[in-house]
Amino acid sequence: MTETLDLDTETKAPARSSEFAEMYTWHEGMDWNPVERVMLERRSVRKYKDKQVPEALVRRILEAGRFAPSAGNSQPWRFVVVRDREMIEGMEKYVRLRCRVLKFFLNWQESPLGKLAWFYTQMSARLLPNLVHPIPFGATSLIADGKLKLFHGAPTVILIFMDKRGAAKPQVDVGICGQNMVLAAHSLGLGTCWVGFVEMFKFGTKWNKKLGVSFPYRLIEGISLGYPVGNPDGMVERELREVDWWEDGRKKTVF
Repeated sequence: MTETLDLDTETKAPARSSEFAEMYTWHEGMDWNPVERVMLERRSVRKYKDKQVPEALVRRILEAGRFAPSAGNSQPWRFVVVRDREMIEGMEKYVRLRCRVLKFFLNWQESPLGKLAWFYTQMSARLLPNLVHPIPFGATSLIADGKLKLFHGAPTVILIFMDKRGAAKPQVDVGICGQNMVLAAHSLGLGTCWVGFVEMFKFGTKWNKKLGVSFPYRLIEGISLGYPVGNPDGMVERELREVDWWEDGRKKTVF
């Protein structure tokens, strides 16, 4: 048995009206409530205005992260906020140099190492499949060539540290914490972008010391934060995935 939702013909997202639905209730055919709309319309922002975010607003966003759920309420995170333009530029320069090294060894089609670079690429694809995925691998080349800025020109950067001693799966808890912050930021008129390349700072003694990276913490994610240029938000097309739905002793496929 196959069931489908009523979808918007342009975005392929569930159809909705222009008005907000009420909160803390549900009835058949109701519109998206404000929380749902924030989740559905938030997009990653890679171009920001040259305007700093008020400190009180940054603190409010950090509070949204602090109240995120975590296994056993262990709260395995710590935040570092960077708003110093010179420091942000220094961080971007460091990662750009690291990306050039990676491109030299792993981009076998352009590297002067030839077959040796191909060997390094094959080994990395097996040992670090997520990091050598075409998406981050492509971004590595863009950063190395100076065509992509690490923090996209954002005036504020939030760095998230993970406590390795966290219960169960602290990396999942940190992801939930970060999601709380990017959704809160969107609801307050700000733009954000996840920046996983901050993990490269773990290779630099200088940055580990400056950012205070020490056991049991590990720098795991970054969030660019600022006022977006234009209006990048809005629902976009998403691929529909089948869901196996078990109920009353039988399985049906739901889209």
